[in-house]
Amino acid sequence: MKPWLTCLLLFLPALAPAASPGLTEPPELEPDIRFWMRVYSEISTNEGFIHDQRDLSVVYLTLHFDPAQPPRERERLVTAAREHYQAILRRLASGAGPQDDDEQRVSGLWAGASGTRLAQAADDVRFQLGQSDRFRAGLQRAGAWESHIAQTLAQQGLPPEIAALPHVESSFQPTALSKAGAAGLWQFIRSTGRRYLRIDRAVDERLDPYRSTEAAAQLLSYNYRLLGTWPLAITAYNHGAEGMRRARDQVGSDDIVQIVRHYHSPSFGFASRNYYASFLAALRLDRDPERYFGALLRESAAASQDVALEAPVRADVLAVVFKLSRDSLRALNPALRATVWNLQQPVPRGYRLRLPAGIETWSGKALAARLAGAGASGTALVAVANKPGVSRAATGKASSTMSAKATGKAAGGVATAASPAVLAANRTAPGKAAPPLAGGPRTRAVQSSAELAAAAAAYNASYIVREGDTLATIAVQTGVEPESLMRSNGLRDSDHIYEGQVLTLATGNEHAAADALLAAQALEDERADEALAELARAHAEPILSAAQAQAEGPALLADSAAPASADPIDYGVQEDGTIVVVAAETIGHYADWLGVPASSLRALNGMHGRSNVRIGRRFMLSFARVARTQFEQRRREYHQRLQTEYFAAHRITGSVTYVARRGDSLWSVTQRGSLPVWLLQQYNPDVDFDDLRPGTQIVLPRVEDVS
Repeated sequence: MKPWLTCLLLFLPALAPAASPGLTEPPELEPDIRFWMRVYSEISTNEGFIHDQRDLSVVYLTLHFDPAQPPRERERLVTAAREHYQAILRRLASGAGPQDDDEQRVSGLWAGASGTRLAQAADDVRFQLGQSDRFRAGLQRAGAWESHIAQTLAQQGLPPEIAALPHVESSFQPTALSKAGAAGLWQFIRSTGRRYLRIDRAVDERLDPYRSTEAAAQLLSYNYRLLGTWPLAITAYNHGAEGMRRARDQVGSDDIVQIVRHYHSPSFGFASRNYYASFLAALRLDRDPERYFGALLRESAAASQDVALEAPVRADVLAVVFKLSRDSLRALNPALRATVWNLQQPVPRGYRLRLPAGIETWSGKALAARLAGAGASGTALVAVANKPGVSRAATGKASSTMSAKATGKAAGGVATAASPAVLAANRTAPGKAAPPLAGGPRTRAVQSSAELAAAAAAYNASYIVREGDTLATIAVQTGVEPESLMRSNGLRDSDHIYEGQVLTLATGNEHAAADALLAAQALEDERADEALAELARAHAEPILSAAQAQAEGPALLADSAAPASADPIDYGVQEDGTIVVVAAETIGHYADWLGVPASSLRALNGMHGRSNVRIGRRFMLSFARVARTQFEQRRREYHQRLQTEYFAAHRITGSVTYVARRGDSLWSVTQRGSLPVWLLQQYNPDVDFDDLRPGTQIVLPRVEDVS
């Protein structure tokens, strides 16, 4: 390859899916698609089908409910109907002939079926709640965002048909909340949402149709790069990239029909099997809505503009500045949580405030300057204003001394949001009391801006492990004793370091602070779930809400929990007792999770000296002290922890493609994007980084620090 061409290829935008020739509609899935078209267009949430869950062309009965019928009574009717048809099928399976018209009809539905098949059908009787009223309402709501969705999909190079996916996910209800904790138009769970969206005490961008659309496009593009076909990428939106990679590998095909019909796994339930077919059904209805629903009055998109805030500002101040009611401002900014509107938290720096089009506005810098001049910006002002025993006069005095430059620091004894270490320092562990300051009932103050700066500096002091490094050599280079390195990073011995690992150099209690951050984050998430449920109830339609439909139906998505994350790595143990080594793992980790000495694992794998494991290679394990399932659980928890800590302070904003050059290694590639090695592997699960060859294309996620 010519040198100039190699240079040109070094940093191309990551190969986003090229213009799609269209999403395939396999003829074998036609009965499934037609079933979901009936669910979405023929029966409402006051009706439902008793049907076979494997052969969706078999519908035994349509149930009709009184709209005023309580849930328990509906459940009783559903149970009785299901048991009735199960009894008929078991009788027919025994060889008995039909006794009445109903049994004759059921027998006709299974003409030619063996007794064994009829017995299986008895176990497969299922109830599906109708969705036509929800789907119709979703078609009307969709008009408000269809233009932004279309533009976003086009920018990412995604098929325009994906715009129909929110019909399946939420019926275009921005406040939809699932039992699995997924929220918003695109139904992100927190662990996946935090990769692309801001989700914290002040903001939950899952509830913003604009931001969550951009995040969904990124996730779908990521799925496509990993899986190679749109049917698999779309199914992975429900089942997870890891699950679909496993399904593809076990079936030995990337044909969605083969996977749907022949892949068996406890986690690949009714919802995952039917996800792609239900999407195709929604797409057909969305393309020709009047044919199925008659005349529709679609909502129109409200003209708006946004401005990125360069300093934290109180919501009431913004309402005054822009001459808007707080309710109007709140309607335009659904991502801002209740803590912002009750003035416990300011609208944070960096938030893109949405405003009506046509009103006077400023750039972020101009707005910050105006607010600073008025003494209105800054977290400290909010904290002081709400601190017990502090008068409004004192608040005015504090505001008069604030400057725009002070907004990134702490004042009045309360810290602004900064690094994860600072966040951790501002929160206590579960069960520990804390004074009820403005940051919330579990917040404690950093005492000074100097302390805040020191904590941030300590957190940010780090070293990235290179090939051949040991704790001793790192200590010489950094001046930090090996014992301090082990203590700060929770290491038991040198077996716990690996190439690309980021080591904290501080000698303080940062590891415990990270624990506190995770514990506090879990508590915040619980409270956020309660707040989201209240929000969903407040905006509920006269028909059944999404949560009610799932509980009583269940609706499509109730049969399988949302995937744990967008992580595509399989952390399971193989049948022969081996695992495939993945990034951020060492022999020391395996020894801890198995409860055995590291030396015994080295001997088992024929390893000598201090050599370590290599990414992508197989490693034999010993299960003398723990079960495989316990090992897998510990392994998954470790990786979830790494990802949770990282995405508490970072967001993925896109990706680029890098073409490897001679001399490149895993370490050198991670340095190009300042990436943790595990994230690099997630974006390139099939690249052999242990044998990286020139010309290999590597996708580098673009990451921004939002701490």
